[in-house]
Amino acid sequence: MAGEKIQLEVVTPKGKALGVEVDEVRAPSVRGEFGVLPGHLPLLAALRTGLVTYRTGSAEHRCAIGAGFAEVGPQKLLILTDEYVEREGVDPVVVRKELGEVQSEIQKLAADVSAEAATAERRRVLIARENWLAAELELYGDPPPATMRPDEQWGPPEPPRDADVPQEPSTTDGNAADAR
Repeated sequence: MAGEKIQLEVVTPKGKALGVEVDEVRAPSVRGEFGVLPGHLPLLAALRTGLVTYRTGSAEHRCAIGAGFAEVGPQKLLILTDEYVEREGVDPVVVRKELGEVQSEIQKLAADVSAEAATAERRRVLIARENWLAAELELYGDPPPATMRPDEQWGPPEPPRDADVPQEPSTTDGNAADAR
């Protein structure tokens, strides 16, 4: 496998945003970060907003992507997303200003408990935008303080409860009839 490469492609609704041969890729999935090396088994993954890191030789590169999907094969990683930016495309002053506006609107929606159902979708959209802006700032090297909204779900899923796990029948429960 020495000398093999992975073709990394990032495609947005505007077209192909990135196409490069790389040695290694790390991407943010909804279940955690995953890595891809040449010869990787086929995989489909839902992606969350975050940073994609890829290595060519000893040079490491990063870009920010929005939520989307990844299709992995032995020699290719295809990322489909609505958002993509490289560090050079980030204006931290503009991004911080918009982030402040978005966070202010999220706080206003949280304070208005009378219209909870009507604001749920708007709040979800604002949080997605907040996450994108935070990813841009992280890519630039000036990340905002971490936030966690009560209704956001990150990290691996919770393990199943004991009641949800099928139990195998026991043969040693002390009943003499079972031992025969």
